[in-house]
Amino acid sequence: MTSPAVTAPGRPGGHADPHPTPPARARRELRAIHALVHRDLLRLSSQRTHTALTLIQPVLYLFILGGGLAALIPTATLGVGYQTYLFPGMLMMTVQSPAIMVGIRLITDRQTGYLRELLMAPVSRATLLLGNCAGGTVVATVQGAVLLALAGAVGLPYDPLLLALLLTGVILTSFTITALALALAVSLARAELFHMLLGLVMMPLLFLSGGFFPLDNLPGWARGLSALNPLAHGVDLLRRSIGLRVPDQPPTAAIEWLGHHPPLLLEAAVLLTAGVLALLYATRRFSRPE
Repeated sequence: MTSPAVTAPGRPGGHADPHPTPPARARRELRAIHALVHRDLLRLSSQRTHTALTLIQPVLYLFILGGGLAALIPTATLGVGYQTYLFPGMLMMTVQSPAIMVGIRLITDRQTGYLRELLMAPVSRATLLLGNCAGGTVVATVQGAVLLALAGAVGLPYDPLLLALLLTGVILTSFTITALALALAVSLARAELFHMLLGLVMMPLLFLSGGFFPLDNLPGWARGLSALNPLAHGVDLLRRSIGLRVPDQPPTAAIEWLGHHPPLLLEAAVLLTAGVLALLYATRRFSRPE
């Protein structure tokens, strides 16, 4: 499959105007971002088997693990059925894989020389990194939306506002994880080291997210680590969004800051800020000449 080229309009033969006006330059940068997002969507549509396998794991956890443990964990313990409780965590599991793959592809593109070809495009390095981040966010959101369609199977209503809140949380978390993956990728030279670090941190982050069991049952030091975990904030946002729209589930918060539960909007703002800061750091590192 051939990826769409990132070229600049404005001159015959695809050559860039050496002194473009600000509007022309902005259009060029936006076209480059669009091309990179389009590349990721083409990859998603052409790798249907890989996409299906990525979605199988959270679905199996949701219906096999969740269905099996539902009989062992009383509803009164969680305030809701275990499959409903598990659903936000499975959404996080669904979006984390495609978001992290953006970092792996950046390192692979650097090793194969494809990144050097991209850098020859008449756009800034920051634009190329932003396009990669946007592409990863879109792909992760699309896969999360597929699992979101199963909300009714775990006892959640297909309420438009609820689905909009959950989709917003998925987009926000997808962006933050993608930005963090890029920040790590620009700091490493080998994909093997990237995989090794992911193997060390991803499963602990997932289990400390509150997606499988309440964070209140963890020791104090583990709850402190959860407050720094972007997946935990993503799960918390989704679960509190469900609580706002489902009458029989109160909007409880699992994340604590100095013994207090942060407001929902503040928690979302902190998650967004973490993603923006990670992307700014990645952009600064990526802008250095190699």
